[in-house]
Amino acid sequence: MAAELRWIRSSYSGGGGEACVEFAVDLQKTVLVRDSKDRSGPQLGFSALAWSAFVVTVSSS
Repeated sequence: MAAELRWIRSSYSGGGGEACVEFAVDLQKTVLVRDSKDRSGPQLGFSALAWSAFVVTVSSS
């Protein structure tokens, strides 16, 4: 049985639920990203290194 993912909503998401992004980390340490309005829709997967580089880049913008 697959472990349940713990999805976390971005702190930059609006309070009204629009344009929300959620992320979770799976057992292989892949960071998964999805649109909170389409939870059964597609997910993007990133390595921990790629995700870290992304976060550093957008945090310094």
